[in-house]
Amino acid sequence: MADLQKNQLHTITVTGYSEEGLGVARIDGRVVFIHGGVRGERCTVRIMKVLKNVAFARVEEVLEASPGRQAPDCPHYPACGGCDFRHLAYAEELEAKRQRVEDALRRIGGAEVSVTEILASPRTAGYRNKSQFPVSPEGLAGFYRARSHQVIPATDCLLQSPQAGAVARAVEGCLADWNVPAYDEETHTGLLRHIFVRTGAAGQALVCLVVNGDRLPREAELVGRIREACPDTVGVVLNENTRRTNVVLGEHYRTLWGRDFLEDTLCGLTFRIAIPAFYQVNRLQAERLYEKAAELAGLTGEETVLDLYCGAGTITLVMARRAKRAIGAEIVPEAVENAWENARRNGVANAEFFCGDAAAVAAKLAAERLRPDVVVVDPPRKGLEESVVASIADMAPERVVYVSCDPGTLARDVKRFAGRGYVLRQAVAADLFPRTKHAETVVLLSKGEIDSKKVRVEFSLEDMDMSGFQKGATYEQIKAYVLEHSGLKVSSLYISQIKRKCGLNVGQNYNLSKKEDAKVPQCPPEKEAAIMEALKHFQMT
Repeated sequence: MADLQKNQLHTITVTGYSEEGLGVARIDGRVVFIHGGVRGERCTVRIMKVLKNVAFARVEEVLEASPGRQAPDCPHYPACGGCDFRHLAYAEELEAKRQRVEDALRRIGGAEVSVTEILASPRTAGYRNKSQFPVSPEGLAGFYRARSHQVIPATDCLLQSPQAGAVARAVEGCLADWNVPAYDEETHTGLLRHIFVRTGAAGQALVCLVVNGDRLPREAELVGRIREACPDTVGVVLNENTRRTNVVLGEHYRTLWGRDFLEDTLCGLTFRIAIPAFYQVNRLQAERLYEKAAELAGLTGEETVLDLYCGAGTITLVMARRAKRAIGAEIVPEAVENAWENARRNGVANAEFFCGDAAAVAAKLAAERLRPDVVVVDPPRKGLEESVVASIADMAPERVVYVSCDPGTLARDVKRFAGRGYVLRQAVAADLFPRTKHAETVVLLSKGEIDSKKVRVEFSLEDMDMSGFQKGATYEQIKAYVLEHSGLKVSSLYISQIKRKCGLNVGQNYNLSKKEDAKVPQCPPEKEAAIMEALKHFQMT
């Protein structure tokens, strides 16, 4: 392996891209990640950092340029950390993202699938409908330098809406004119931390100013300056965040003027969006993504759909138009309120929403014997908890539609689903974040054939003795009690085994397999103890 040293120059050929969007090459067998590298190029690179197994470099001179290279069109690139691909032609960026998704699904997910389609964004500039400008201690709004909290002034960012830039410049001017101190995270002093702007399809803007306190000087004049700079402003809200944290928003809001929500249209539906509610930042591309998700769901109008991580109900309501019943679950109370309001506003009567953690909601619905035909998930970047995967599998839907903003965690979860009998059938990539490294994906999973080498475990409920339900508790009540008091999920098979141990009648064929060579799993000790406690609670022993 090459003995690489910092500041060495090497001539290499870039062969592909990393998950972070860096070019990839090898020097005497060692992988080198190259800032500014473009696939297919021959170039001279300078080694910047050497680790045990990999090294990092930057392009010093392009010797043979790739057709995929273009001159960056932003004066802040690459100092600002908001964009990763401004040196790539858009077609090359799309291919890098498509390949990243396919590689992750194969390498991490173990899925033999080809990602043949990536949905290009109709717009690659000005597409973001949510802008969060951090403010430097000097009172300048912009975005963080890559891997730092140094603010690069950039109110003219090409990804943001013109309204967001106009608001940011107006607020900057007020800070300077009135000597209002901006926040300094090192000393935890100063006032203004972030300028947050949501923009709707019709150009309306909702402004939120995040402060290290409970007020700003001359608030009425500040509102006037914002409205003058952006006449389409519909509301100005103050958010209090006095914690030492990287989290942008605090918990308390106060409306300075106008309203505290924005209305927008998506897939022909009207949505009311609060400041903290999740809403896709690229509206036009989100419409294409959700339509693809609905297509993969294969709805005919007779299905029940469960949408976990539903946010303000966007996917739930899109699915409801094609299903018999749609159920959404979300942990943010404000988002659930928005979801109910959005359903009423759009006249969708077959949708309902629950507030709670996805794992708890999925387990509760499974315990209540809900059997959705389709489960849709659109989790945060960290993906699904393993307990959520288990609860979804316990509900045994025919199809699982997984919308993901991180190919790595998606691939990990695809492998988890495969262990529970769900096979990846189709994967489509979508570019919701042009010029950045992020890639969105929607996949379809459905029940597949179980590997013949694995032991099949089967049991029948057909001959179950129902007399045991006349006294005590049903199997579903026992499951719910165990889950609530111990956090464990137990199967009907395990309950029957413990009931048999206690001399309770469970029906002679209940936990016997129809296969002569089948192996019946035995209830683990911790679950046996939890079931015993439930039987005592229901006075069955």
